[in-house]
Amino acid sequence: MPVHQHSDPFEDRVADELRATGGQFHADPAALTSAGLARGRRLRLRRRAAVVGGAASLALVGVGGALLLPGGGADPDKASVGSTSTASSSAKPTAPPVSGQELISTLKKELGYGKFSQETGRGTEDAPYAWLVWDDGDGGAVVSVSMERVEPGSQNARELTACPDKTYTPYDSCRTSRLDNGSVLRIFQGYEYPDKREPTKSWTADLVTPKGQHVAVYEWNAEAEKGSPVTREEPPLDAAELKKLVTAPAWLKAVDATPVKTWPSAQPEETTAPTDIRKTLVDLLPDGLTPVSRGGDESGWGYVVVDDGEGRSLVEINVQPNMGDLLGESIFEGAEEVGDGTMLVTREDAGDKDVAGTVRWTVDTVRINGLRVVISALNAGGPHDDPSRAKPALTMDQLKKIALSSAWGPSREDIYGQKNSDQG
Repeated sequence: MPVHQHSDPFEDRVADELRATGGQFHADPAALTSAGLARGRRLRLRRRAAVVGGAASLALVGVGGALLLPGGGADPDKASVGSTSTASSSAKPTAPPVSGQELISTLKKELGYGKFSQETGRGTEDAPYAWLVWDDGDGGAVVSVSMERVEPGSQNARELTACPDKTYTPYDSCRTSRLDNGSVLRIFQGYEYPDKREPTKSWTADLVTPKGQHVAVYEWNAEAEKGSPVTREEPPLDAAELKKLVTAPAWLKAVDATPVKTWPSAQPEETTAPTDIRKTLVDLLPDGLTPVSRGGDESGWGYVVVDDGEGRSLVEINVQPNMGDLLGESIFEGAEEVGDGTMLVTREDAGDKDVAGTVRWTVDTVRINGLRVVISALNAGGPHDDPSRAKPALTMDQLKKIALSSAWGPSREDIYGQKNSDQG
């Protein structure tokens, strides 16, 4: 069924999609908030969730920044979540409007042959896309294309063409290249389900031009994004054919026909996180744990996969300022005060991805100055991996020691001591 016919409430669709795809987080907003590992994992290719403040704010972002829902294609009413939520239309398009039917016709022309069915599309008045099932003689497959404007040079534009972290998003191939005209192209060949519980493959091509034109092509080896048996071993278009389709001039003309947007001035994000959260985390690890991989970003999130000789274990940490209001939330019910005004809770669960045998231990803290440090350890090397050991490599006490370290920010004594010194 084409995605625009889906009528469930937005939050329910988001939760269902995250649960179905094994996205970066568990789809339950309460679980998202309690996990706290929110601001990172930004290079999850197909899905993204974020926790801001004490509430879960969810957005499903497709490869092209377009929100993807069961049934295939991009939701025309929710497309470009990542890039247009803070933009406003302020000028007329620079090209004539293009209808949804014209976009469908263009897609069929570019594909060139075969049988087409289940065609749907939307014109350039808002979030244009074309979606259809194409049978090239080897089995029907969904092929779709979406178009949008993104802020040139923005973080969102960069993320659209960056390859994801394999710890969280297993894939077969991902290549990013710069074209002669300055555009950046990413070709991704992966899976609809990161844990590969179904054989559906998801291949994509993203093109971002220096002007902020973004074109995304999606294809699957089935007649629906999910919930449909595969019809062929691989999607119909190989990497070279994906490149040819996504760089077709007609799509850029369609982007130029969409409403022109103005972008607000970027505001620097307040943070008290260390410059290199990954290095700090590694420095605080107990002796005997060998880091085998690490990652993270500038937002205050980082991870390290460690191995003590008994199996790999994923350790994640998130450091966020101004989170004191969380102490009034249910996730901190029963928290203990640990002697310097810091409140601490511990949690034990089975992780986010419903992998049998998974054990996750979490320590969540909020300091008197509002700095939140939450750390978790898994008994597997990644959220989609089978357990490699019976328990996480770090004990709960070791996690507490890392979470309470002064390396993440000043203690209560530091704050009051500095204040008293200033007054003296």
